[in-house]
Amino acid sequence: MTNPLVSVIIPAYNHEKYICETIFSIINQTYKNIELLIVDDGSGDSTYDKICDLEVLCRKRFKSFYFNSQKNKGISETLNTLINMSAGEYIFLIASDDIAAPHAIETELSFLENNPDYALCVGNNDNIDGNSRRFFWDENFNVVYEADKAYCLSFSDQLIQRFPNIDFFSDEFGSYYNLIQYGNHIPNGYLIRKSIFEKTNLYVKEAPLEDYWIMLQISKYAKMKYLSDTLFYYRNHGKNTISTIPGYYTYKTLLYEFITTYSGAEKNKKCNQDLEQWKQEFEQCGKNAEVSMKEYEAKIKILKKMFLAY
Repeated sequence: MTNPLVSVIIPAYNHEKYICETIFSIINQTYKNIELLIVDDGSGDSTYDKICDLEVLCRKRFKSFYFNSQKNKGISETLNTLINMSAGEYIFLIASDDIAAPHAIETELSFLENNPDYALCVGNNDNIDGNSRRFFWDENFNVVYEADKAYCLSFSDQLIQRFPNIDFFSDEFGSYYNLIQYGNHIPNGYLIRKSIFEKTNLYVKEAPLEDYWIMLQISKYAKMKYLSDTLFYYRNHGKNTISTIPGYYTYKTLLYEFITTYSGAEKNKKCNQDLEQWKQEFEQCGKNAEVSMKEYEAKIKILKKMFLAY
């Protein structure tokens, strides 16, 4: 394997309790040729001060180190700023409360360097709580700490069980069809080949689920790889259940994907009508508080069926 530069980017926001642990997990990476870039997106706590406390150590450890604070601009714009500033051939994205296993970057980089037709590599995610203690889920997705009581042993295990129609260990993982049909099933802690952004462009604020959006774009041009090794520790802040994403977030993200996909394509009359309907739905999405989760799930099902029919 060659020795390419890896850019680790951290969009930080209100994680004064966890940001140092996150940074130390990058400091302790077995792979050495790393630059670290952090933008504090207008935190209201002492996140920025915690980063400042580690400045000397970071400048000593990394090829280069950049950090800054800005007025709150949101996750998509912050990620775009970090990506545009990065100099590496690869980008490793980590939230400011999560933890990377020491061999995460080295393992994922080794795969991508030897498989140029893949643009993303990710490993198994274990769950940790607010005190960095590993936990599991029982059948009702209550938090348990005993493995023998667990229904899902990890965050990734939950994804594999949730999406039984997807073979995570084949090229079906991360395919455009499966991302549309079943939803986002890509765990956290992935390494991305930076050159893919020349084809996909960057994040957009119009898609509220920015991670789902970018996975859809990457899947149009390259394959993704899932590794069974535990390479990441995903922090769950919920007390006893998986937090639920509002249905309109998924719906609006899919609407924007379909609108942008078909706006520049040759369309028949029926598709033109559907496109106009999607645009109107997009403008209204999330404004009606009376629309329930179940109603959005029904809307998503209809939307997927329409889109896959074209």
